Amino acid sequence: MSPDNLTQSDAQRQLEQVQGELAARRSTLHFAHAAVSLVVGLLLAGATGKFFWDMPEEKQLFGLPGVAAIAVLLVYAAVRYRRGMQALDSELSRFETLKALRRELRLDDPSALLPR
Repeated sequence: MSPDNLTQSDAQRQLEQVQGELAARRSTLHFAHAAVSLVVGLLLAGATGKFFWDMPEEKQLFGLPGVAAIAVLLVYAAVRYRRGMQALDSELSRFETLKALRRELRLDDPSALLPR
């Protein structure tokens, strides 16, 4: 086997590995969790606000678990958003590696696809 074929074989294996890593798309899962927990937190905030508005002052203490749940949901949303941004940065760097490997292997070169 010639060294050119070996390096092309290594590049092909690395291309398959990077494609497999990019197929997972972990960032979308993190962003979805952040969005859902943010929406639920905002809905709960509205319901808790209405509860505080309508209840007499001596019974407003019963709304504190709702406030705690809102805080937990909003912190969870912020953490998942941050993890999503970190995963997105990682995925973008892998995507640049994928594009470089495709250029190296001449997979996107139309002239390489023509019969000779």
